[in-house]
Amino acid sequence: MIEEVLNILQMMGNSLRIPTSFVIIESIGTIAFAISGIRLASAKNFDWFGAYIVGMATAIGGGTLRDVMLGIPPFWMTNPLYIICCAGALVYVILFGKKIINQNSTWFIFDTIGLALFNIIGLEKTLNMGYPYWMAVIMGCITGAAGGVIRDILINEVPLIFRKDIYAMACIAGGIVYVVGNAMGLQAEVNAILSAIIVISTRLLAVKFHWQLPILKGETDESDKK
Repeated sequence: MIEEVLNILQMMGNSLRIPTSFVIIESIGTIAFAISGIRLASAKNFDWFGAYIVGMATAIGGGTLRDVMLGIPPFWMTNPLYIICCAGALVYVILFGKKIINQNSTWFIFDTIGLALFNIIGLEKTLNMGYPYWMAVIMGCITGAAGGVIRDILINEVPLIFRKDIYAMACIAGGIVYVVGNAMGLQAEVNAILSAIIVISTRLLAVKFHWQLPILKGETDESDKK
């Protein structure tokens, strides 16, 4: 049984152009992002189907955009694992919704974990397709952050990535660490751990110490004042 599961994971890794161990990482990231999206949909009083769609968009939106830009079929269209992971996330929120919905810190942790893990997947997949390091950093950021943008649009919120919170910049920092480690020949799994630590710690420190990028302020139209 264990050997069969390992064979399935290896086949998935080959099809996704990522190491086998990263398939597990992507599954965890899918569940984490789906939970964060479903949790916010619950706060907006979405029904089960609506919450599932928001969770799906959060979990696979960034990866779908990445694959389309890389010119390959979106990863979830050839494997039902991601649909199943999102369904599992919905069941989890339904069963333990009161504990999740009322805890903002829980949502933040899930969202940050998903951000770090999906960033790694985007980086590794892009590098394995032969693209340069700078493109890998961009694709990692898109994989990690674009799903959150789609989620926020669906629930009628200003996307988090466009607000003062350090979000996409955390992906970029983790991406730079990853490509440097890749250039130095670090093992992929070790490199992934270092990159994830950078993304997660950057977000945690940004929230704790209120780090933010400068806000672009435009001139107010005189007619708006009247």
